[in-house]
Amino acid sequence: MGATDNRFPPIASYGFLSDCHTSALVSFSGSIEWLCVPRFDSPSAFGALLDRGAGNFKLAPRGVSVPISRRYEPGTLILETTWVTDTGWVVIHDALTIGEWEQQAGAGTRPRTEHESDRSLLRVARCIDGHVELDMECLPRFAYGAEAAEWSGGELGEAIAQSPDGVELQLTSDMELEIENGAARARTRLREDETAFCAVSWGDGDLGGPRSAPEALERLDSTEEFWRAWLRHGSFPDHPWRIHLQRSALVLKGLTYAPTGAIVAAPTTSLPATPGGERNWDYRFSWIRDSTFSLWALHTLGFDDEARDFMRFVIDVCREDPRLQIMYGVGGEKQLAERTLDHLGGYAGSKPVRVGNAAFDQRQNDVWGALLDSLYLHEKALRGTGTPADRQLIREQVEAAIAAWPHPDQGIWESRGEPKHYVSSKLMIWVAVDRGARLARSLGFAEVAGKWEETAERMREEILERGVRDGVFRQHYDTDALDASTLLIPLFRFLPPDDRRVRSTVEAIERQLTEHGLVLRYLVEETDDGLRGEEGTFLICSFWLVSALSEIGEPRRARALCERLLAAAGSLDLYAEELEARSGRHLGNFPQAFTHLALINAVSHVIADERRRDGGVTAVFSEMGGVREDA
Repeated sequence: MGATDNRFPPIASYGFLSDCHTSALVSFSGSIEWLCVPRFDSPSAFGALLDRGAGNFKLAPRGVSVPISRRYEPGTLILETTWVTDTGWVVIHDALTIGEWEQQAGAGTRPRTEHESDRSLLRVARCIDGHVELDMECLPRFAYGAEAAEWSGGELGEAIAQSPDGVELQLTSDMELEIENGAARARTRLREDETAFCAVSWGDGDLGGPRSAPEALERLDSTEEFWRAWLRHGSFPDHPWRIHLQRSALVLKGLTYAPTGAIVAAPTTSLPATPGGERNWDYRFSWIRDSTFSLWALHTLGFDDEARDFMRFVIDVCREDPRLQIMYGVGGEKQLAERTLDHLGGYAGSKPVRVGNAAFDQRQNDVWGALLDSLYLHEKALRGTGTPADRQLIREQVEAAIAAWPHPDQGIWESRGEPKHYVSSKLMIWVAVDRGARLARSLGFAEVAGKWEETAERMREEILERGVRDGVFRQHYDTDALDASTLLIPLFRFLPPDDRRVRSTVEAIERQLTEHGLVLRYLVEETDDGLRGEEGTFLICSFWLVSALSEIGEPRRARALCERLLAAAGSLDLYAEELEARSGRHLGNFPQAFTHLALINAVSHVIADERRRDGGVTAVFSEMGGVREDA
């Protein structure tokens, strides 16, 4: 792995803020180092995450660089940072503020979760002891750091930063502003119980940023109430690990683009799998692959409205064009052309920095399984809310999956090497046809169901014949290499968990595809993925191993690994995509939806194991995606 560049904070040390339209990352030094406006996938206004000269927004006491504590206000995505200086203590709260929650459903429209974003990033400081000198610097660099801001105003604590192409940020504060060298700066002294605030706002809304400290505190309170009210709608077990489930649920909600219900894979681009390496991708899009895991998690935790919104997003993009892509923009966009930003140095020197994702037009045959399993889980969870148009969609997509069966693809990991007959892709085509048959039978279409059941059985036979060597499932038909994606075999009920081939596969991966006990996707030296360099262990794969161990009746090993993974979280209980096993540092885009989804699945398995009385084969996921307590 590459050496650490000390100019960049560790990836896992960032705080994550969201208003369900966009997100911000806050470093431990009190600097906002990532903010794209107005959406997750917009160009950044603060981009120091990817180049130290690409813009930041800092608020911190003078003379200290490391706070004494950082945490989220319980049940929220409001970050609380406590600082101590030689003269006093100050607490800073950071939030992307949100207005009132409201539920809307009109005649002929889909039910959806609505809320009002203030389109504002708010920072409030309060001195709690002694006195503190506070410094603020707002230094935007638009268009991913390529364009300096032109400032106007500055009087009465209000200023406008504008890009050459007209993008604006409005800065409001109760501190006296000075505009110089492309930055707005302020300095103030707070005494005990005194507060100060600053906020940047964008868009065409009427609100803009707060104009007074009482208004700033009111917006902070309404945002806190929004997150806690939302979390109260969930259903969480009374267990010591409840906190991890709740934090993961908040992350998933924070990664949801409210206008459409899409869930982004991560809010960042080009955070590296290897510092200094080329495995740097833009994850600010919504993957169909994530849908089945998202539906499992959301229904399991009781968030049916969010599940419904995401399912509607998926169905809507499929209806617009039945030729299914692996990913879409958060507004349903299909063209996600990839380009590099060569003016950026990259996180810790990791280049190229990419925006867009060329994998959008890859052939990935697992996409139909994710879609059909999602439809199946959703129908069961909500007891048959599908429409005739949904049923037509099911028929179209099952037939598309069957047509794709003979063809190789790029696989679940989006390999940029030659297409192969990946076992996980074949598994997911089987899932598509199997779930389609179940849906057809439940809807009364017995003839179609029977036809698809026969097809699914032929597919199963081929996978077992060509995808298994020496009793172990392999990466693809023409290799002996292992792949962590085959851990999904028991989770998708392709074979029962007590089948010897399932156990042998789980144990082979645990033994041969791990580094310091954590799971790799595959061995790079055995896999033609079209790239150079190493990568870390994949956190989702390690959480899959927890679930798979639980499935095959190894609850102690499952719990031990789960405990280790929970302890490996960042200080704010957030996860990136990968973990460097020997150092514990997080790698890849952050925070990662896929990791938090797998955490919910794994923790639910371990809790279900604990609640069993007989210690036999673990609890299984029910047809609606939740865990039931008996196999």
